[in-house]
Parts: sequence; C-alpha cells; structure tokens
Amino acid sequence: MQDFRLDRRSFLAAASAGLAGVAAGCAEPQADSSIEGDSSYDPNHDNLATGSAFTELYNAIIESVTQVRVFGIEDPDTGVEGRGQGSGFLYDETHVVTNDHVIGNGDAADIQYINGDWAGTRLVGRDYHSDLAVLEVDHVPSGVPPLSLSEHRPVVGQQVAAVGNPYGLEGSMSAGIVSGVDRRLDIPQRQFSFSNVIQTDAAVNPGNSGGPLVDLEGEVIGVINAGGGDNLGFAVSARLAERVVPALIESGSYDHSYLGTRLRSVDRLVAEANDLPEATGVLVTAIVDGSAAAGVLEPSRRAIERRGESIPVGGDVILAMDGEPIPDRHALSTHLALETSPGDTLSVRLRRDDETITRTLTLGARPSVSR
Repeated sequence: MQDFRLDRRSFLAAASAGLAGVAAGCAEPQADSSIEGDSSYDPNHDNLATGSAFTELYNAIIESVTQVRVFGIEDPDTGVEGRGQGSGFLYDETHVVTNDHVIGNGDAADIQYINGDWAGTRLVGRDYHSDLAVLEVDHVPSGVPPLSLSEHRPVVGQQVAAVGNPYGLEGSMSAGIVSGVDRRLDIPQRQFSFSNVIQTDAAVNPGNSGGPLVDLEGEVIGVINAGGGDNLGFAVSARLAERVVPALIESGSYDHSYLGTRLRSVDRLVAEANDLPEATGVLVTAIVDGSAAAGVLEPSRRAIERRGESIPVGGDVILAMDGEPIPDRHALSTHLALETSPGDTLSVRLRRDDETITRTLTLGARPSVSR
C-alpha cells in the first residue's frame, strides 16, 4: 500500500510545476501503526453537551462508515509484510466503497463497523484511474443504512465533513468547506491524473482514505483519497463515483475515455508566443502513437523561452468538445471523465494556423497500468 501524501514543501513544488497534489490517507505497510481507540458507539448517553448540525450529521451517518484493514501488504523496498488501514462506507446492502490504493497489493481485507462488529470481504472490483474499489461484505449490522451519492454538484463554500479513521482513530469527523471543484490532480508517482476532484479544507490524514466526504444532508459528495498539506484534502467526486462504482460491482472494472495527448492550458505566455487572440483553450503539445488523437490533431513542434520558461509553439488549440467550451485542462479532463465513454465520437472545435476548424475523433480507452 503506497502513501502518496506530500509534505508542504513537496506539495508547493509540485503545484508550482503545474501539479496539483497527491494523495493518500492509508498507513504504510507495517505491523500496526494505528492508535487504538474504543470502537463501540452509543449515541444515547445521558448528560451529553449540546451539539450542532454536525453532531446530528455524525449520528445519522457514522454507523455506515467503516474501517478497512488490509493484510499481506508487502513493502516494495524491504519485502516485509504487514498491514495497512483506511476507511470506507456502505454503498448498498452488501458493498463497501473504499480507495484502490487502500487495497494496494494486499491479499485480504476486513472491515469494522463503529459498533465493533467485524466482517470479512471479497474484492469485487477496483479501478486505478479513479482510485476506487468495491468490497463485498459478509455481514452488515441490522438497521445500518447505505449512504447515498449526491446528485448535486458541489459548490465552493459549501459546508462538508470528512468522516473516517485517521491514524486508526475510529469514527472521527472533521468539518470544513468545499475549497475547489473540478480539480485535475497530476501526481508524480502516477501515470495518469485524477479527474473531477473536489478540494476541501476539512482535515484529511493517513487513514481517512476511502471514507466519505459528506454534505450536511448526509449525502456523499466525494470519496476521500488525498491529503496534500495543511487545509488541503481531496476527494473523488460523487459524479465520477456514480459512473465507476456500478461498473465495478457488475464487471469488476471500468473503462475510462482516452484522448492520447499531452496538453497545456493556454495562459498569457502561451497565447503571446502563439499569437493567439485570447488566453483560453488547451494546446496539444504531444500525441501518443496509435491513440484517438493520432492523425486527427496536430501537436506543437518546437518551444521558445519566455521569462525563463519553455513555451510550446504551434499545434492545435482545443476550444470546445461537442459544443462544450474547453477553457483549460481541468475542463477537458472533466468533460472526458463525466460526459464520454470509450468508442464515443467527438466533435472537436480547434484553432490551427490562425483558422478555427472542426474535426471528429473516436475515443479510445485508457491503457491498463501495471501495479
């Protein structure tokens, strides 16, 4: 199980290079690094202090949040086997959603509910590209309801809570707001970026991975998968999870659309270097041989230096897909992730050699990644 978490210096260095953070909230392989706490939970105590809306929220959902313990994890550097832990939540009557990186290279996983009950699991599906995994559980305590994925798009400033098991502390909640939406996270250790990610200032620590990020109605707006520093947490959006999770349950895998390009958002420097009328769109800087874009789109062929930075020159600038404006890489990534599937034919409006033209292409599927 790999921990992608960056310290503040590394995170800021990545962000300044156009990388937007990384991830993970599960413990490194070891015998047991969690802090033991009381797993039992009973909201019906006398003499409790007056709570808040978050107290009501916690009481409504905590029975549906689980701890995930994974066994047989091999440290890639030492070869020593240990166990790791993360979080998850009940998705339906028999399935728990967690992160793919929580499962890692483990050979078995158990879950524990807040009332102390344990259950064995069977891995039914996992997806590297969205960092989602689904476990089938052999026991759900009576009366524990699944959590619903929100159908509403989150907005910046919306109050949220991250619920899970940071450092093995069962049933923890941290509160905050949505700090950003539609993020694209490029992570140094990974071959592909995460799309349509939600940013939050709710505290996210090792062990939170796979747990729900919920709104005040108790609906899941995201699946926590990243912590990048103080007040920086990230979650896979419910909109993407709604596409991926049912496929994992049905077939064990999910195919993501693949364009086969390297891209750069058109900022002021790119616009000036390419004599573009405005700083909008996405410049194609490279194309993968045999991909959907090959033979249809044209990449930049050279680069010049502006203000100490290498700026690509030439190449197509993508302006819209199927009539949807594409102002930057985040928008393109979100459109592909949420609005398309492999095999779809797209109409792409682009700027090439001072002309605006339209081309069509058929999307492929992202290649598999060795773990």
